[in-house]
Amino acid sequence: MPSTTTETPAHKDDVSLSHGLKQRHLSMIALGGVIGAGLFVGSGAGIAAAGPSIVVAYALSGLLVMLVMRMLGEMSAAYPSSGSFSAHAERAFGPWAGFTAGWSFWVLLCTAVGLEGIGAAKIVTGWLPGTPEWVWVALFMLVFCGTNLAAVKNFGEFEFWFAALKVAAISLFLVLGTLAVLGVLPGTDSPGASNLTDFLPNGGEGLIIGLLASVFAYGGMETVTIAAAESENPVKGVASAVRTAMWRIALFYIGSMAVVVTLVPWDSKAVVEKGPYVAALDELGIPGAGQLMNVVVLVALLSAMNANIYGSSRIAYSLVQRGQGPAVLGRVTSGVPRVAVLASSVVGFACVRLSYWRPDDVFPWLLNMIGAVILVVWIFIALSQLRLRARLEREAPEKLTVRMWAFPVLTWVALAGMAVVFVLMAREPDTRVQLYSTGAMTLFLAVVGYAWQRKRASEA
Repeated sequence: MPSTTTETPAHKDDVSLSHGLKQRHLSMIALGGVIGAGLFVGSGAGIAAAGPSIVVAYALSGLLVMLVMRMLGEMSAAYPSSGSFSAHAERAFGPWAGFTAGWSFWVLLCTAVGLEGIGAAKIVTGWLPGTPEWVWVALFMLVFCGTNLAAVKNFGEFEFWFAALKVAAISLFLVLGTLAVLGVLPGTDSPGASNLTDFLPNGGEGLIIGLLASVFAYGGMETVTIAAAESENPVKGVASAVRTAMWRIALFYIGSMAVVVTLVPWDSKAVVEKGPYVAALDELGIPGAGQLMNVVVLVALLSAMNANIYGSSRIAYSLVQRGQGPAVLGRVTSGVPRVAVLASSVVGFACVRLSYWRPDDVFPWLLNMIGAVILVVWIFIALSQLRLRARLEREAPEKLTVRMWAFPVLTWVALAGMAVVFVLMAREPDTRVQLYSTGAMTLFLAVVGYAWQRKRASEA
């Protein structure tokens, strides 16, 4: 493998992008990135399966995510890049690795844009029955595509206020819930530990299902390392975001799950039908709780759409800058890769149309194909950090402004944790097909990437 490939990302990536994101934008992107619709709604299925032990599931998966973010933060502070883990994988293992990690994540983000648009449209059509869902999706797509086309600071401003609303909502929930648990909220009686007695209602199998659900609820935090490359001070931004990741995860995910299962019986139908947060607020007798949380979930979905259009366009731009995609996607106007923004938005909307045109075959196949991509990305992050840390200590130790804890022990612990998740996915019928579909896509991209790498090396 030509030695020059390891330094390509550092020299060619991000040369034309603007640096319009301020530190306040990065701080709120990092804060809001951990509060997604999966937390507000998707956690209900995990609670129904695991019962009160969902707190343990979120704690275990949260520890894994903290390790991954620390590794990613170490590399991103040393080598700021809009390609993030894709550029790090190329630097560590060569172009095939960057190609595989980058394009698989691009497919994931584009599909997620469509899924979030569908979710947001369902909420709006619930308020305005009779209006077509796809029209609302198209409207949302146009708004966020337009803001991302204009300037990166527009993305930052949207995410700043979206994140502020999400943080305010979940913080208020935690305050009210904690007061109710302590028995000091007016008009409510403390449930004590009555809802926690059956801690493992479905045994180990239920805990496994809850664990798998919690792992994928953490997706989205990688965006801050992509955005940092367009900030005023990339190194400081990444370092700050990563160093506060631990308390954010503990407070918002683990803390809110603990409040929910303490206030509401785990087997309550409302936990799945309405969502755990609405069920908890209803339990407290908060008027209009359902509509209030619908607004919060809508904000979370729109925030995710905005972030994923941004993230997918920057990943595509970075890949093209490293010679791993159609050159047209690398065109930059006024500091924005506008063609990449348009392409990512169009692919996202195409996924929406597939949900209507081919809901029984193509669309489920697409969903299965992206089901385990985030785990593939995490493995690339861990393996890249193992190799790059040794290189940094030898060649540029001054760049290690963020360091992985107890290296290399905790990096190997994280890899072992990921292997366990893969094994658990293979055991469950619902996730097994996702594992195999994602594996097939990853293998295909790796083969294409390796063939392209060999071709480029032979021409050099």
